[in-house]
Amino acid sequence: MTGRPIRTRGFTLVEVLVAVAAMALLSVMAWSGIDAMGSAQTRTRERSEDVLALQAGLSQWRADLDAMTQPLAVGGVDFDGRVLRITRYAVSGDFPAAAGPDALASAAPDSGIRVVAWGARQVDGRRQWLRWQSAAVRTRAELQLAWLQAAQWGQNPTEELRRHEVAIAGLDDWQVFYFRNDSWSSPLSSAAGTSAAGLPAQTALPDGVRLILMLSDGQVLSGRLQHDWARPTLGAARS
Repeated sequence: MTGRPIRTRGFTLVEVLVAVAAMALLSVMAWSGIDAMGSAQTRTRERSEDVLALQAGLSQWRADLDAMTQPLAVGGVDFDGRVLRITRYAVSGDFPAAAGPDALASAAPDSGIRVVAWGARQVDGRRQWLRWQSAAVRTRAELQLAWLQAAQWGQNPTEELRRHEVAIAGLDDWQVFYFRNDSWSSPLSSAAGTSAAGLPAQTALPDGVRLILMLSDGQVLSGRLQHDWARPTLGAARS
């Protein structure tokens, strides 16, 4: 006597399709979560980079002003409404802040003086706050050339000059003010008069420099940012 055959029941087509659809849905949900995490990490990294770039730019701004030389044959500090040019010691702290006109001749061969410039210009369709610097100069002729190159960079830069610039942050506008005669004024203002040393206002070093950046929207930091710098030797000079 033979037993009745055992019939095994498989999955129907509908059940298989439902299972496949459920697995596909779970996969999509898992991928969306991973993609969202990756996008959040990318945005966080980009925002951190923007903040660090701005912090580095402001630190470099202070360092350039701290290392500023007294006016030589040309130089010191000059703002023409478009670009701020500064002559600074190539290595901060190598020379006294009150060095005189012969500082260039006495500069160490491996240091010398640099010309740096700050300005704003459209870069890849976005207005950027920029910094430019020359190579170290050791003769008055090299200094004169670097000073003129800094002005050209601020107005109509060549590709060669652009190789020496660094983009700091996106901005809509920027302003510079000098602190002289116990008040803030535009570097271009004729009311600045003369300094305590009797030098013309455009020649003498200011006691302070106020930087105002109007940072573009769409960045981590946007809107108005003000940064004031005071000459390190100011207190010693007045004591």
